[in-house]
Amino acid sequence: MDLDSLVESAAANGASDLHLESGMPIAVRVRGALRITGEPVAPGTLTEIARRLVGEEQWPVFVERRSFDLSRAIAGVRCRINIFQTARGVGLAVRLLGAFQATVEKLNLLPDLKKLVKNTHGLILVSGATGSGKSSTLAALIQEINLTEARHIITVESPIEYTFRSRRAFIRQREVGRDTPSFEQALHDALREDPDVLMVGEMRDPDTMRLTLSASETGHLVLATVHSSTCAEAIQRVASAFPAEIQSAVCAQLADCLVAVIAQRLHFREDINIRVPECEILMATNAVKNFIRTREFFKITSALETGADHGMWTFQRYAKWLDGRTNFYIPGKNQEPAEDKVADDLPTASPLPTMPPRLAAVSRTEKPASAHTARTAPSHAQSSGDVQRIEIEPDESGFGKILKKP
Repeated sequence: MDLDSLVESAAANGASDLHLESGMPIAVRVRGALRITGEPVAPGTLTEIARRLVGEEQWPVFVERRSFDLSRAIAGVRCRINIFQTARGVGLAVRLLGAFQATVEKLNLLPDLKKLVKNTHGLILVSGATGSGKSSTLAALIQEINLTEARHIITVESPIEYTFRSRRAFIRQREVGRDTPSFEQALHDALREDPDVLMVGEMRDPDTMRLTLSASETGHLVLATVHSSTCAEAIQRVASAFPAEIQSAVCAQLADCLVAVIAQRLHFREDINIRVPECEILMATNAVKNFIRTREFFKITSALETGADHGMWTFQRYAKWLDGRTNFYIPGKNQEPAEDKVADDLPTASPLPTMPPRLAAVSRTEKPASAHTARTAPSHAQSSGDVQRIEIEPDESGFGKILKKP
């Protein structure tokens, strides 16, 4: 059995997930429905595939933990893979990610979501059930910053799902388990790395939530995901993760830093034959902040229903907006720019990676509009391997003269 051909076949059939289990037929999820097909998979075959994916160095980690998360580009498709031990043997859950750079337009999201990332500090929560597209929405918001503003962005993910090419922003991506031992350590480090924007792949435990809230209070814009089906449940989930004796203080902290909450679910539209996100959007108005501070979460639903003037959306209003929309982006039909092809795998980092021997400064005849402009080099000018080269166009300052020296 060849994993590349399985992923290629799943992608050709529009599948979002591929499930492989020792002694079980192959299963794929297409437009939210599970389809089981093929012959049972031999246990030894999956073990060999898993070992190649994990690698010999990390295989003892899998044997000890009985699970392993990673991301790979397989057959030209970016995949998030969870390898785990079951009663039958080794199993794989493969999530097929979109073969394009996620943006608000390409995900058919509400254009007003772009306004949320104009904030320079605060917390934006993206919630939803497993498989509802939270990571894609988060990636679209990060890409919006990348295309419009010069900010320093640090992402902490487990694993990295979407790779970003720096445009106007300077983006660093760290994968838990490979580049950092935990979310907590990465967040501690990030506060000493001069970030403007932090993206936390998932708030799983109180320590991660506490550090995320603290970062959003200290002048950073923080984007994070949480598992819940509605905006009110997302806020309540964060508060209830802490011990009862400090929940009042946590709610006050959450009320002070919250910018917005986006709860989403995927809905299949027969007219365009794709699934699109349906969202509930809660803006942190004074009334909403007061409900959070007093822990009256049940009143948030009423605020949503009456808050259309403040940019709030219920699932019902959002569904009506989708029904009236005509300019949907349909993957495969809309032409993709060349730069939006799926990225190669990020290089496997060693504990202490070596630095390149020298950095080449590329001078241009035209002066940039701003003092400092960072731009991605064309693909033919990139260095070997997976290293992403960024050309810096300095002004005629002392720093610029130093860069131009041979």
